[in-house]
Amino acid sequence: MSMIKVENLTFTYPSSYDPVFENVDFQIDTDWKLGLVGRNGRGKTTLLNLLLGKYEYGGKIIHSVEFDYFPYQVADPEKITEDILQTISPQVEAWELMRELSCLDVDMDVLRHPFQALSDGERAKVLLAALFLNEGRFLLIDEPTNHLDARAREVVSAYLCRKKGFIVVSHDRRFLDGCVDHILSLNRTDITVQNGNFSSWMENFERQQNFEAAQNERLKKDIGRLQQAARRSSGWSDAVEKSKKGTKKAGLKIDRGYVGHKAAKMMKRAKTLETRQRQAMEQKSLLLKNTETAEDLKIHPLEYHAERLVSFSNVAVLYDNAPICEPVSFAVHRGDRIFLDGKNGSGKSSLLKLLSNCPPACRGTVTIGSGLVVSYVPQTTAHLSGTLSELAECCGLEERLLKAILRKMDFERVQFEKDMRDFSEGQKKKVLIAKSLCEQAHLYVWDEPLNFIDVYSRIQIERLLAQCSPTMLLVEHDVAFREAIATKVVML
Repeated sequence: MSMIKVENLTFTYPSSYDPVFENVDFQIDTDWKLGLVGRNGRGKTTLLNLLLGKYEYGGKIIHSVEFDYFPYQVADPEKITEDILQTISPQVEAWELMRELSCLDVDMDVLRHPFQALSDGERAKVLLAALFLNEGRFLLIDEPTNHLDARAREVVSAYLCRKKGFIVVSHDRRFLDGCVDHILSLNRTDITVQNGNFSSWMENFERQQNFEAAQNERLKKDIGRLQQAARRSSGWSDAVEKSKKGTKKAGLKIDRGYVGHKAAKMMKRAKTLETRQRQAMEQKSLLLKNTETAEDLKIHPLEYHAERLVSFSNVAVLYDNAPICEPVSFAVHRGDRIFLDGKNGSGKSSLLKLLSNCPPACRGTVTIGSGLVVSYVPQTTAHLSGTLSELAECCGLEERLLKAILRKMDFERVQFEKDMRDFSEGQKKKVLIAKSLCEQAHLYVWDEPLNFIDVYSRIQIERLLAQCSPTMLLVEHDVAFREAIATKVVML
């Protein structure tokens, strides 16, 4: 057991004026299972890269362990998987690797296949197994659940639960609850560490926010009351002081000493009230610094004239004239929010693409209602480039509405002038979702929309879809999200 200490950490990207971290302090135990959470663009991947020593920074990072990073960059994916794993963990015995892969529910046959032939889930699992076999290393795991199906997420979560000494970045609530014992939270103004899983951290965070909000309201009222009292006392003092200028009152000579004493006493009271007011304002300024808000989003779906929008009858997507999935039959009706579920490689995304502008080849019958307007969110963000203004013009979107939605999803205004290629992956996914929310459509088709998106925005989107009930066809492996809004699940 040892500690990783971060002292006065300050870092700013060369192309930016705003620091990502400024005088940050925290320490963690190398035996902990840490979940790293925070808003998109808050610096989670940057922090991992700082621990790896990839950037120059101010302050100190003190550690006695060496770090490994996931996802591991495979230089030659055409090589046989077993050879690649041997390169990552050269000291490991074959039986040790087989033991780890068995825990991850990986068929041993994958070791004899080229790495590039493996599914996303298989690649993630074999790399995690190899990295954890490197003894004495502290593993930095960045978004391992992206592109993993629900079953694979459960397996990986259970596997991590049996390990120790890692930081994992994830926005999947169920996944984190299953595998971490501490939460490292990147807040608006600081970084905090808390014992427990994600749910306990979230409960405490919300409780703290509610307490600070109540304190803030109380202090606002106190400050207003103190301001009024100070003004009254100051006014009384001035009035009494002016009365000294008179010569007589009721025929008697004014006692200027008494009047001056009375005025001074009232002025002292006014100063005391002003001091209390200043203290209350200082106390108020310490509140709500880390408050995370999630304003309600809006969507304006079109009403379709018929009950059925789309039907799939014995449909199987083809690749090189061969089916890549079993034939499937189902229909999408008005108000449905249908999730496609199945293992990685079962053809879920391919089925969604049948409703896109570039449908793949398939067998069976896909019947699309006449005049159906579809809003499609692809899985990949690689095509995004240029500014948001250019995107709005190209896609015929209302620019002001697009940016208003992104502001509600925690975009800073400074992001609006940047090239989207410089956005974080989570920010890119938010752009695609915001674009879809700007589009009036009969059917919304979203392919893994929550990859890289932070928890607060996930809850925000959940709330929108539950309240507005648009007709949707989705692929998404976040179980909590699916349980919140799905009306039907189609297994592939």
